[in-house]
Amino acid sequence: MPTVATTRTARYSVLDVAPPGQPPEPAGVLLYDADADQLEIRLRRDWSAIVPEDEVEVFELLEEDLTAKSVDMGPRVFLEYLEDTLSNLLRISAPETVLVGNFTATLNRLYEKIVPATILRFQTHLPLYSCRAAAGRFGEQMRVEEESWVETPPGLRLTPDMFVATVVGRSMEPLISDGSRCVFRANVAGSREGKRVLVENLQESDEGGERYTVKRYRSVKTQTPEGWRHERIVMEPLNPAFDPWEIDPEAGEADRIRVIAEFVRVLD
Repeated sequence: MPTVATTRTARYSVLDVAPPGQPPEPAGVLLYDADADQLEIRLRRDWSAIVPEDEVEVFELLEEDLTAKSVDMGPRVFLEYLEDTLSNLLRISAPETVLVGNFTATLNRLYEKIVPATILRFQTHLPLYSCRAAAGRFGEQMRVEEESWVETPPGLRLTPDMFVATVVGRSMEPLISDGSRCVFRANVAGSREGKRVLVENLQESDEGGERYTVKRYRSVKTQTPEGWRHERIVMEPLNPAFDPWEIDPEAGEADRIRVIAEFVRVLD
C-alpha cells in the first residue's frame, strides 16, 4: 500500500543576533508543534562571521544550551521564557505558521531559506549532486558541477569524498523515505558486505527509475585456488514490499552494476 504523506501545521520563529552597532542577522530557526509539544532548534555555525572574536566560543555553545533548556523546561514554557528574557543581542521573531510533513526536513529547509550561513566547503557544507552527476564525478572521474552546497549537522566529520544526493523510491523505508536527502561517501573502502550503498544499474537507461538505487550489499563467496570468488551478489531492500535484486557473476552479470558510494546518514 502506498505511503500517504501527512501534513500538519507548526509555528516557526527566527532567532536574530544584533551585535552592538550592527544590524540584526538571522542566526537560526526554532520550529514548534504545539499539538505534539515538539520543538527543534537549528542555529548557524559560522559565528566568527557575525559576532566579535571574543564571543565566538560562547555562541558556539548556544544551540546546545538552548536545546538543553527546552528539554528541562518543556518546549512551550521554554519558548515563553525566550520571549520574556532575550536581550537586545539575541532577539526572537513573532511565530509564523508553516505546513509540516517531515518535521526535521521542514526545519532544515526553513533554515536554508532564512539563514545566510557562510559556505565552508567540507567543513560545514557538502556538495549536492544528482545521482547521475555523482556517478560521473565519482564513478567515471568526470568533472561535474554541484547543484548547491548543503549544510550538515554538527558532529559529522566531513571529507572531500563525501556528498549529498536525493534518494527516490521506497525500497529502503523506514530508514530512507522517498525524497530524502542523504549523505554518501565515495570510494567504498574494505569489504562492502552488509553496507548500504548507492548503486548504478548499467543496464538501465538514464530515464529508468532504477538506474540509481540504494540497497544493502550482500555477497556469497567461494574460495578457489586463485582466491575468493563471488558466487552471488544480492542488492537487498529494507522494505519487505520490494524484492531483492540478485546478480550472478558466473553468468557475466557482475559488470551490470557499479557501486558509487556508501550511505552515511539521512539529512532530512
